[in-house]
Amino acid sequence: MNAALPLLGIFVGGASSRMGGAPKGLLRVPTGETIVERWRALGAGAGLSCVLVGEAEAYAPLGLEAIADLAPGAGPLGGLAALMRRAPKGRVIAVGCDMPHVTPPLLERLMAADVAAAAVAPFRDGRFEPLFARYESARVLPEAERRLAAGELSLQGLLRAVGAAALSIADVEWPLLADWDAPADITP
Repeated sequence: MNAALPLLGIFVGGASSRMGGAPKGLLRVPTGETIVERWRALGAGAGLSCVLVGEAEAYAPLGLEAIADLAPGAGPLGGLAALMRRAPKGRVIAVGCDMPHVTPPLLERLMAADVAAAAVAPFRDGRFEPLFARYESARVLPEAERRLAAGELSLQGLLRAVGAAALSIADVEWPLLADWDAPADITP
């Protein structure tokens, strides 16, 4: 892994209950690849190393390194803490395995956002998008671990606590961040 480039963590640990338990990252995009394979290609195109974050048994055939959540049952915060521990002095980018439309320019803009904030994420309607976000591990991990210990599991709360900056997203770009949570969400 290039120390100057963030580590891309693809979050695969959700229960996928609205998809009947089917791993959302293994859904196929119109080009035929799975969403996780698409993320791996996006990451490789940007020079990033990729890891899976969370319970990844169903993804084993893809051959990607997987890291377990730091605190099982703690939701995405447990995964984010584990990802930051994997790159404790660098940056990490956390992405959802169910986001099939993110483009290379949007990922590159997140990577290159030149802000002094400990985290950067798109922000709309009073909420951050925590699973398309960049985190400075050394600055965010201590607060994430504190919140895990206290049972404060909200990624929104974490982002606010560390003073996250908003990544500027044009109205026409927001659909690129749409996720496939339920069968009705699957679009070309």
